[in-house]
This record gives sequence, structure tokens and C-alpha cells, in this order.
Amino acid sequence: NQIVYGLKEIDRLKGQVNDLQVPLEVFDYIDDGHNPQSYTKDCMERSLAKNELVKGKIDEYRRFKALLLFELSQEFPNEMSKYRAVRGDERMS
Repeated sequence: NQIVYGLKEIDRLKGQVNDLQVPLEVFDYIDDGHNPQSYTKDCMERSLAKNELVKGKIDEYRRFKALLLFELSQEFPNEMSKYRAVRGDERMS
């Protein structure tokens, strides 16, 4: 009787969750034996780790650009001054 009551209750409440969209990864997460309530936490932790990785890459590209501009200015000062003038950035070095 309790199972039937529970199924009736689910059927009664189904109209409240029509617009609910669940990512398919959640079902894989549950199938793997993980708690679905920790799915969001795990996603956030993975996102933060990926964000740090991408931030590190961006920082490295900025350092590379600065070093490249410096070295090019040493080897080709006239061309680099023209480049800086075209770019409108006299601070590049």
C-alpha cells in the first residue's frame, strides 16, 4: 500500500517539474554509484581546476608576448618602433 501511495504522490506532483532539465551526466554519475547531491560540488571543483589551468596558460602567453616583443625590439628596433606606432602603443618594449 505504501508503494502505491508513493507512486500516486509522484504522479500527483509530476506537473510541478515539467520544465526541469537534468544533465545526462547526472544519470551516469548515479549509475557509477555516486551521490547525486555531490554532483554539483564535483562539477564546481573540476571547473575551478580547469579555470586555474587556463589562467596559467593565459599568464604564460602574456609573458611570452612580453619577452618576444622585448627581444624583437632588441634585434629590430626600427621595425618595432613602426609596429608600436601602427598599434598605437608606445609603451610596448
